[in-house]
Amino acid sequence: MPGQSERALKLLRSLPRLSLSNIRDNPGSRNSLKRGRGQHGGDFHGEGQRSRHNYMRLGYETGNNPFYLRFPREPYYKGHHLKRQYPPLSLLQLQKFVDLNRVDTAKPVDLVALLNTGLYTISVDQKHFGANLTDEGADIFQAKINLEVQWASELVIAAVERAGGVITTAYYDPHCLQAMCDTKKFFERGMPIPRRMIPPPDAIEYYSSATNRGYLADPEKISEERLVLAQKYGYTLPKIEDDPQYDMLIQRKDPRQVFYGLHPGWIVNLKDKVILKPKDKELTEFYSS
Repeated sequence: MPGQSERALKLLRSLPRLSLSNIRDNPGSRNSLKRGRGQHGGDFHGEGQRSRHNYMRLGYETGNNPFYLRFPREPYYKGHHLKRQYPPLSLLQLQKFVDLNRVDTAKPVDLVALLNTGLYTISVDQKHFGANLTDEGADIFQAKINLEVQWASELVIAAVERAGGVITTAYYDPHCLQAMCDTKKFFERGMPIPRRMIPPPDAIEYYSSATNRGYLADPEKISEERLVLAQKYGYTLPKIEDDPQYDMLIQRKDPRQVFYGLHPGWIVNLKDKVILKPKDKELTEFYSS
């Protein structure tokens, strides 16, 4: 029998000669540096714009002219960021304010009274210009109230007047609205009460209309429109002249006035509990003009 050395030599003769084509490293001696596909969009690596991001940005249409550039102008949204906004307040919510004694109906109710409830807020920074009274709850509204809002529809006006109340639509400029949003903070600053500016040209018609109960409208025409609206909706118009709260119901602010009982130019000192009134003739004429 052949020995072990002979068997080894026979095996070497049958094996191929050692070369670079038949050698390899030991297992685990090298780590592969090959990068795998990404979690998102791995199929797009190395394919132009899509290879720059893991996912395509919103509005990108793979090289085509996107939709928002094909139609760059839409007239409906023209000047949308400059339009005046009126956060809604329904008649149902207002009736709840009255029932919960959040609003005192023995006094005229304006935007300051609505904001002081803590249940209605506006943001002047977001182009809010006051309250828009909506007709939700118009069939159950029963509060007799002297109300001042910034926007109201015909049905809302009819619901308030049917209950024996009075409604007025009034405009306030942003400077006055800043003072009305937080009256305590405004008075603590020691600033004089600003005078209210007239409405802009695109709103002067609305606030001068007796149909809309504008604060710049003729009171005689408002009385006529009250009767016309009562005939249109088929209710009996209460006579506010015979009402015990007649003096409260006819109270209206001056077109330059911001707060009830306080005139423009006055300074309210909460610490000393005094009101400082301008005595200079020029200041008096400025705030009263």
